[in-house]
Amino acid sequence: MTTIYADGFKARPYWWEAAAPTTEGSVPLPDETDVAIVGAGYAGLSAALELARNGTRVSVLEKLDFGSGASTLSGGAVSSGISIGRGLSGSRNQADEFLRGASESFDHVDAIIAREGIACNWEKTGRFVGAYTSRHYANLSAMADNLNRTSAAGARKVPRSEQRQEIDSDFYRGGLVIERSGKLHPALYHRGLLEAARRAGAMLTAGAHVTHYDRDSDRFVLHTSAGKLRAREVAICTNGYTEASTPELRRRIIPVASHIIATEPLAPDLAASLFPNRRTMSETKRVLCYYRLAPDGSRLVFGGRARFTRGTPTTIAPILHRFMSERLPQLSGTRITHCWTGNVAFSFDFIPHMGMMNGMHYAVGCNGSGVAMMSYLGHAIARKILSGGNRACPFDREEFPGQFGYTGTPWFLPIVGAYYRTRDAYDRLRDPQAPA
Repeated sequence: MTTIYADGFKARPYWWEAAAPTTEGSVPLPDETDVAIVGAGYAGLSAALELARNGTRVSVLEKLDFGSGASTLSGGAVSSGISIGRGLSGSRNQADEFLRGASESFDHVDAIIAREGIACNWEKTGRFVGAYTSRHYANLSAMADNLNRTSAAGARKVPRSEQRQEIDSDFYRGGLVIERSGKLHPALYHRGLLEAARRAGAMLTAGAHVTHYDRDSDRFVLHTSAGKLRAREVAICTNGYTEASTPELRRRIIPVASHIIATEPLAPDLAASLFPNRRTMSETKRVLCYYRLAPDGSRLVFGGRARFTRGTPTTIAPILHRFMSERLPQLSGTRITHCWTGNVAFSFDFIPHMGMMNGMHYAVGCNGSGVAMMSYLGHAIARKILSGGNRACPFDREEFPGQFGYTGTPWFLPIVGAYYRTRDAYDRLRDPQAPA
């Protein structure tokens, strides 16, 4: 019987081959600090880096090892606004403000990689968004207009007759190219931020699980598995791993499992033919897939919602392999070397959020744009602390909707997933499949 698993298959991220989670450089938790940051992902490290560079005493608390969370579990795509589109239901001015903020997040990643000399295979090669139906293709005009109006996105529609200039597949009904987009190695980028924050003077402590918070006069007291820490200010940067210790925040975000596989090395000619312009791929499907070549161009990294909750590699990998083969039939016989899962945090309004709750800063709800958005929001929290509270980020606002009865456990996700899949199947079935 043919197996989809390569010899030596690993149920862990492909990215960890280059930069595995570590406790190297971890220091004992101090008794007191100016700012305590909970979570050593992109947001927490970006905040710590900016604060430390400006002379603030800052401590970063990581529950597990550095690099064990969502920051090293992503696909490594870096967008400039496409993932927040579903939340743009307000006025045009507000929508433009959000899109400009998202564009700034792309600039921030570009600038911080250059300034800190982070070697993370950063490539600004653009993105192709495949239209799942002909109607989806027609609707891409509005998305292109929005992106081009608010930033130099270089967004343009690609008809189905020209689609193979972007992807060696007939699966889509045309699509949208967004030049202002890129990709990187997420674990190496995280490692670079970690080292930059440490160089700047941030105190980084692994294995410091925060169980609850108290107030003592004008200080917060963080009770952790590594001891107590007093801090003047606190920033919660836990995103899809937000826990019951911050219940008001937890009930406003929905952790959704996203799954990824990496293939065995492909023949060089085959790998080069898949995406002639080396773009990152995504699609308009509700239960979408996203994929790209690995930084060295040797293999495919393919992700998607195999299910909306966590599962084992034996249940996830075959589903993703099938999705991959539907889009790229030439890879149907290709085996898988790695499979892993991480949480993506969605907000109910599909907009990223930062602000203050119970006196503590927070940045959550990246909605699938974690690399750029969480880096940007972490930096924005730092600037807010340093400036004494002046509002400068469009995602810093009081409105942060939740849902009545929801406490942070997304019991409804299998139902939502089934509904979305049914809608996707129906839309595809009634699509005329005529070249766009």
